[in-house]
Amino acid sequence: MSFAKLTASTLAIAAVSATAAAARDQVQVAGSSTVLPYASIVAEAFGENFDFPTPVIESGGSSAGLKRFCEGVGENTIDIANASRKIKASEVDACAAAGVTDIVEVRIGYDGIVFASQIDGPDFSAFEPADIYNALAEQVIVNGLLVDNPHQKWSDFNADLPDADIAAFIPGTKHGTREVFEVKVMEEGCKATGAYDAFLTIAEGDDDKAKAKAAAKMCYGVRTDGKSVDIDGDYTETLASISSNKDGIGIFGLAFYENNTDTLKVATMSGVSPSTETIATGEYPVSRPLYFYIKKAHIGVIPGLKEFAEFFVADEIAGPDGPLAEYGLVSDPELGATQAAVAAEDVLTN
Repeated sequence: MSFAKLTASTLAIAAVSATAAAARDQVQVAGSSTVLPYASIVAEAFGENFDFPTPVIESGGSSAGLKRFCEGVGENTIDIANASRKIKASEVDACAAAGVTDIVEVRIGYDGIVFASQIDGPDFSAFEPADIYNALAEQVIVNGLLVDNPHQKWSDFNADLPDADIAAFIPGTKHGTREVFEVKVMEEGCKATGAYDAFLTIAEGDDDKAKAKAAAKMCYGVRTDGKSVDIDGDYTETLASISSNKDGIGIFGLAFYENNTDTLKVATMSGVSPSTETIATGEYPVSRPLYFYIKKAHIGVIPGLKEFAEFFVADEIAGPDGPLAEYGLVSDPELGATQAAVAAEDVLTN
């Protein structure tokens, strides 16, 4: 992908050289495997078009990246955490306890979570949240009773699904994708099958709200008999697992799937095909905003940090006609407000 035609207005975002003295002169980023390819594209373009070193981009998952981000302030800590979910209040508290008191939240756009399988594998073409829940949950409803999941094949609970062994590769618990999967797929499927109501009768809590929260958490439990496998690495590891299992189903970000359509096919969810259009309109039910978080204390200390952040959300990069949209990012309709917030270094407040 060439960036030789970047406009003068884009290049004017950053100064030609950094004036702040620092022992470390390279921006360091870690976190979400979903945001990783977007950040890598921007980092490469930034290094090619600005008089700053190319930022170092690492993966590891949203939770892992935010944990590193909250370790403290200083050149031995990262500057930016990528995340496929909003930072949690508990993480903000952990940051504050370590001296990271000013955090700039940057929403870069939107992405969808898709369910994909081998292109020549079984006909996994349409799912409902209830199907995923029945296949992967630790406990399900059978004949009106809540029992340990007995299902071995997809057709065991839905005759319209293939007579194929259940084999799913899902993001590990440190990934932001896992949390979206839990809330928007497992919890919805749990409610649709009646399992949530059963959990609610046994949930503990001081009031109805606490019991509802406990019941929802029970919905997130996945079976541990090998039918559902956590993937702690990035999407390439999920792809490799599917490649070695013809019946395998994997969870990916839309962009990763769209860059592997030669080997993968995708299923609809609730009758809607995942695409940039259906995600932008909110029609596709399993979508989420993507973020990165900046350590404000490092701005002006680590050369190029603010310039990189402003470059990332520039119209020419994150807009609907930019390279990130070309890769699969759904452009944020409120991108202008994000640009203004980055320029002003607006920080999160309680």
